[in-house]
Amino acid sequence: MIFRECSIPGAWIVTPEVREDDRGYFVRTWCRREFQDRGLPGWFVQCSMSYTRRRGTLRGLHYQGAPYEEAKLVRCTHGAIYDVIVDLRRESPTYLRFLSVELTAENCAALFVPAGCAHGFQTLVDDSQVFYQMTAFYEPTASRGVRWNDPLLGIPWPLTDPILHERDANYPDFEPEP
Repeated sequence: MIFRECSIPGAWIVTPEVREDDRGYFVRTWCRREFQDRGLPGWFVQCSMSYTRRRGTLRGLHYQGAPYEEAKLVRCTHGAIYDVIVDLRRESPTYLRFLSVELTAENCAALFVPAGCAHGFQTLVDDSQVFYQMTAFYEPTASRGVRWNDPLLGIPWPLTDPILHERDANYPDFEPEP
């Protein structure tokens, strides 16, 4: 696997090395040893998958509040997404900055999202599927969100007028703690 450190501390783009022959290809998408060698968690406790029918659908920006923060490895297994994380760790040098990357079934890349960052994505094509591996169990009472178009963040989403869930559309403006 090829690990590329991102501008947000603790975030990584992880691209598998494709082994291809006349049958097709084989890739290793996760290796505990390789993750631990970079100081990343060597375990996941939960996996989830989302399927989105329509291009332009935006999911997020979601995170879990303390003490239920989760890191996650996000991969697009079908279609294509514009994946975004926002650093919400007050002590971080990149506090309130965002990072975006295009994940597709073809590039096989994944984004490692560190705990304390909000995550969301917009589908770039119809019929997109996303696979998540998380380091903490989902805790409904800790579920939080940041509005996708909060002017404080200034995220340039690729498709205007997104399809949104009511919850994601109505998160309030983010209020940084003093």
